[in-house]
Amino acid sequence: MNMDEIYPDGQHLLNRRSFLQSAGAGLGGIALSSLLADQGMLGTAQAKTVPMRPNINPTAPLSARKPHFTPKAKNVLVIFCSGACSHLDTWDYKPELIKRHGQPMPGGDKLITFQGEQGNLMKSPWEFKPRGQSGKMVTDLLPRLGDLADEMCFLHGMTGKTNTHGPGENFMCTGFTLDGFPSAGAWTTYALGSEAEDLPAYVAIPDVRGTPQSSVNCWGPGFLPAAFQGTSFNAAKAVRNLATPNGLTGTTDAATRAFLQRQNHRHLQNHVGDSQLEARIASYELAARMQLSIPEVTELSNEPDYILKEYGADESGNKILDLRAAYGRNCILARRLIEKGVRFVQLFNGAYQTGGEGVSNWDGHKKIKEQYDIHGPVLDQPTAALLKDLKVRGLLDDTLVVFCSEFGRMPTFQKGASGRDHNPDGFTAWLAGAGVKAPFSYGATDEFSHKAVEGVTTVYDFYATILHILGLDHERLSFYHNGIERRLTDVHGAVIKEILTSS
Repeated sequence: MNMDEIYPDGQHLLNRRSFLQSAGAGLGGIALSSLLADQGMLGTAQAKTVPMRPNINPTAPLSARKPHFTPKAKNVLVIFCSGACSHLDTWDYKPELIKRHGQPMPGGDKLITFQGEQGNLMKSPWEFKPRGQSGKMVTDLLPRLGDLADEMCFLHGMTGKTNTHGPGENFMCTGFTLDGFPSAGAWTTYALGSEAEDLPAYVAIPDVRGTPQSSVNCWGPGFLPAAFQGTSFNAAKAVRNLATPNGLTGTTDAATRAFLQRQNHRHLQNHVGDSQLEARIASYELAARMQLSIPEVTELSNEPDYILKEYGADESGNKILDLRAAYGRNCILARRLIEKGVRFVQLFNGAYQTGGEGVSNWDGHKKIKEQYDIHGPVLDQPTAALLKDLKVRGLLDDTLVVFCSEFGRMPTFQKGASGRDHNPDGFTAWLAGAGVKAPFSYGATDEFSHKAVEGVTTVYDFYATILHILGLDHERLSFYHNGIERRLTDVHGAVIKEILTSS
């Protein structure tokens, strides 16, 4: 019988051998495609954006988890200067701005400002000098950090989306200007957990002057499970309610906690699969362990005298010395937390505006010279000591240090004042440590340091790169919320490959 009579359209049944060969090839292709997709190596847009949500054990939500691919860094330390630290007075050298000091800025009448009309171009009150072997130009405002310029990878083309502090801090910390979105630290600990069993996975260290303007939004979990929010404490104010009540001995306290643990787990056996209950018990058990670990990590009296001196943590007597010592102790705390395996540490320099403009943070509208002459020395010595200390201890080998602020400032002076207004169109951040080239500079602003014109970098690119260094694909790390696959970089961002080390 002619097969074409049965299948007039030209289709034919497969014989047994052909069927097995085709089926084998098909199944093998499916398996290979799945494997390549999991490794982010399948060259299709669909495969590259397939969500990769971490497999989280509710009874141990902070246990260490594998990244998407081999990471360059295991930990992140963010140094955040609240109030918008001026890039023009620190890191971004512009000879033309110096040359044309006091002259009108071309197109200056069209500047978009926050606090009103702008005046003429204003050079930095601090002199730029070449630093390190690279000769990187850094001002005298930050001489000790300037001496470490060879350790830094500068991003001079940073841009933001807003010129308002609160939304700007939100954007830099969460990737969104609005409240309610997870912080970068929450995303990191959601993806990777922590290697610190007796400490939080994510710690925020506020300035002794208070919290930043966006406050807990800067380290909040947003719509992620609460287990991934930052725990806030500093060297002066440890976590509240950890101390053993008066009259309770250590033996009695330990026995009580052991009894409660047995009861909790007995209760859990009757509610198998209740993830909220499991997570709550896990948080209680972590809190119990923190009773011992946090007092230990915040107790700085056992630090050698030379360390305290190096950080400026042993001085007092005036406003600058007191603030520097307090911030220095916070820097030592940050190093200790990194040593203990805390995944993400967020260290703040500056707080919400209190006590008058420019007193508590870097918001230098009116008298930038007078204001920054306080903030510069407070930041400089302790931060430089922290970087050097991390390097000496070998911690920079697997720690990424991030320096940032919510936006930059204008190259003009603010009329009626001697300071600078807000500027999100071009500013500087820098990275140091694992995964980045140093010394290295990427991107540039225009001749007056007003707008980014080369290597323009968004906050989305910034975090895409940070996640990449941690071994995470920013396009695939997601959380399903209210019908949307949410991610830290929203639907934007690209890894800045030019700044990454090859090995």
